[in-house]
Amino acid sequence: MKPDLKNILNHLQSFYILSIKAPLGMFSRPFYLRETIEQMDYAGAGSFLIVILVSLFIGMALSLQTSVELAALGLKMYTGKIVGVSIIREIGPVAIALSYAGRVGSGMASELGSMVLGHQVDILRVFGVDPVKKLVTPRVLSSIIMLPALTLVGDAVSLLGGYYIAVFVSHQSGPLYWSQIKDIMDFNNIFSGLSKPFLFGYLISCISCYMGLSTTGGARGLRKATTTAVVLSTILIIITDFALTRILIFILGMKV
Repeated sequence: MKPDLKNILNHLQSFYILSIKAPLGMFSRPFYLRETIEQMDYAGAGSFLIVILVSLFIGMALSLQTSVELAALGLKMYTGKIVGVSIIREIGPVAIALSYAGRVGSGMASELGSMVLGHQVDILRVFGVDPVKKLVTPRVLSSIIMLPALTLVGDAVSLLGGYYIAVFVSHQSGPLYWSQIKDIMDFNNIFSGLSKPFLFGYLISCISCYMGLSTTGGARGLRKATTTAVVLSTILIIITDFALTRILIFILGMKV
């Protein structure tokens, strides 16, 4: 076995162990409630403005482009339905997750990496404290809670942005737009849109924390760990979104 391949397998093994230990730490003492609340504030409240801005312009851009294309076919009245399904099922969860990875995921990796380089993690081990339970579990829990909440906010803002474009730019009927949004708010669409952020939050936090705790080599190593955390999170979000969409279509019995 080549050394590079062996190194990759060792990293994968360590990552799987961390990704299993971190959620299991939620069910055993000590619970580190204060750390969890701090991480929820950083991940949720700290990302609120970014989520609103990103979601607003995504909804406006999607509504504008959809209106232009449908107008050529004489189907502009279906803008609300297409925008609603696109945002709730796919664009909303993915866009918010990517923004979350860029802000919160990179912050997790850099913070834990700085603690590793400053030997704070080693000090925790000396005092008999499990670093995964104290440092990783609160971050995983906060991501699982806050990313779905941010996705709900982002979806609502995107739909409002789409409404503005549809009514005040494309001169469509406002009640018709909202009636179409109401029509697509069924179990399949809502479940598909809200199930993804839980998995995205888990993946982003586990990847970011692992890269942070694996930091070596000073400032250059910290930069590499932070960059790798964001890149891997972005790639896995896109891949997982496709895989989860395919699974949900099969489970919910939707036609392709």
